[in-house]
Amino acid sequence: MERRVAERLRGALDPFGFEVHAFKVGWYNAVVQPAFHLPYPDDTLAFVVLSTPSMFEKALKTFVNKERLKIIRDPVDQCVSYHLLRLKEKFPDQTVDIMFDYELLPNRKPKFLAQTAAHVSGAAYYYQRKDVKLDPWGEKKIFGVCIHPRYGGWFAIRGLLLFPDIQVPFLEQCAPVDCVSTEEQRIELLEQFNFHWQDTRYRDIIEVREKYSEEQKAYFATPPAERFKLLGLTQEVHRSIFH
Repeated sequence: MERRVAERLRGALDPFGFEVHAFKVGWYNAVVQPAFHLPYPDDTLAFVVLSTPSMFEKALKTFVNKERLKIIRDPVDQCVSYHLLRLKEKFPDQTVDIMFDYELLPNRKPKFLAQTAAHVSGAAYYYQRKDVKLDPWGEKKIFGVCIHPRYGGWFAIRGLLLFPDIQVPFLEQCAPVDCVSTEEQRIELLEQFNFHWQDTRYRDIIEVREKYSEEQKAYFATPPAERFKLLGLTQEVHRSIFH
């Protein structure tokens, strides 16, 4: 069942620059605090959805050109929402619950821990302070970061797809690729991500097969309120969003 669902999802999302990776809810719940548990049985089938570097051209630009008069919030969030919500049409006999990375609980915490979900699904390795044996940071707060074996840091985690009606007790867990394997590299990665993230060097901690285009880099480096101009949205649409 998992394979058939995965094939249908990939057929719908791959052409638009998205990746999906399967996991069981129990794998995720076993490694997060109870406040972040997903409210489903342990064997429930779920998928984490990533956007790859090609999503900008294959999905976002097309979406903006087609839906420009309907854009009322962040274009990337709205584009992702558009594509994931359409998946429900592919599964008319199944319940498909969707969680987006930008959604928050009433207490302002995220609905799910995106990087943990990516790690347990095998999509990307979540490097954290605990992965460094000789910790050089003392009392400093150090945040972890996921690295993809093909895209390095040039990707994003966009959401979860959950199938409450599908239980997969025999699904085998695939470990993520440990592509930043040395102590020195891991220290360099966490240093760059925590203290120099704006120069994006952490994204190239490994040799990548594909990365964001210069246009895409410029888009994400631009303050959100100014990004609409880069996508060619009209002033009328821009004004309707912010007023």
